[in-house]
Amino acid sequence: MPRGQIAKTIREITKIVQDVLKEVEVQEPRFISSLTECNGHYEGLEVISPTEFEVVLYLNQMGVFNFVDDGSLPGCAVLKLSDGRKRSMSLWVEFITASGYLSARKIRSRFQTLVAQACDKSSYRDLVKMIADTSEVKLRIRERYGFDLLSKECVSLQGKQSSMEGDAWVLSFLEAENRLLQGGCRKKCLSILKTLRDRHLDLPGLPINAYHLKTLLLYECEKHPRECEWDEVCLGDRINGILLQLISCLQCRRCPHYFLPNLDLFRGKSHSSLENAAKMTWRLCRELLTNSKSFDKL
Repeated sequence: MPRGQIAKTIREITKIVQDVLKEVEVQEPRFISSLTECNGHYEGLEVISPTEFEVVLYLNQMGVFNFVDDGSLPGCAVLKLSDGRKRSMSLWVEFITASGYLSARKIRSRFQTLVAQACDKSSYRDLVKMIADTSEVKLRIRERYGFDLLSKECVSLQGKQSSMEGDAWVLSFLEAENRLLQGGCRKKCLSILKTLRDRHLDLPGLPINAYHLKTLLLYECEKHPRECEWDEVCLGDRINGILLQLISCLQCRRCPHYFLPNLDLFRGKSHSSLENAAKMTWRLCRELLTNSKSFDKL
């Protein structure tokens, strides 16, 4: 999808999402609608693909909680009431566990109910539907565009269970990632990789997603730190390097998170889907390496 068409799509669907979030905020002022336009960009919105978007939602009055990451749930952390604070002193009293943790599961359940009600009341109710069979808050607009209102389920540890699993919050490194991708052709590289993924690697079981590619791009930035290595003339080399990294990860069945290397981003993916993805990625990479005009047709 051309960039201009994506921009038009974003303008159309953000109107719908803003309408839903405003109704949520009317019903529950503790959820703050943060999707605002600033200099032609929407703050709080991330484009995952031409048909998939994420919106960040802020929670009001969070200052009484301490951030705790003890490593028991890689990629997640918990919010615990500050020492000496009583549950009754918090604006979020009904979502705080007996141990003093702000439960992500309880808040997600409440938010899900509010969004469902807001969709029914919305003037766009014929265009927007809430996706069932998930504890995450996902919307589908015009039967095409998917929205995740950043209310993500924590990925379970294989073979392990933690009593805090449902209360934990998924960590987001979006701001740090975007800073590392400033300059040169880094963001263009990511855009091309996402397009290649959407056209050629959208496979059964979804073994490869946009975040896997973003992660491998960050590793490539570390391997090639000089700005001259991110000139436009180097774009093909960088893309090939990332695809070769991807093949290696798929074959090893492990893709370490850039900031949390003990967290495997392939966790939960079937071996067969990863093996098939490795073959398809190699086929794509071979075409790029052997055909100088392949970008024109891919």
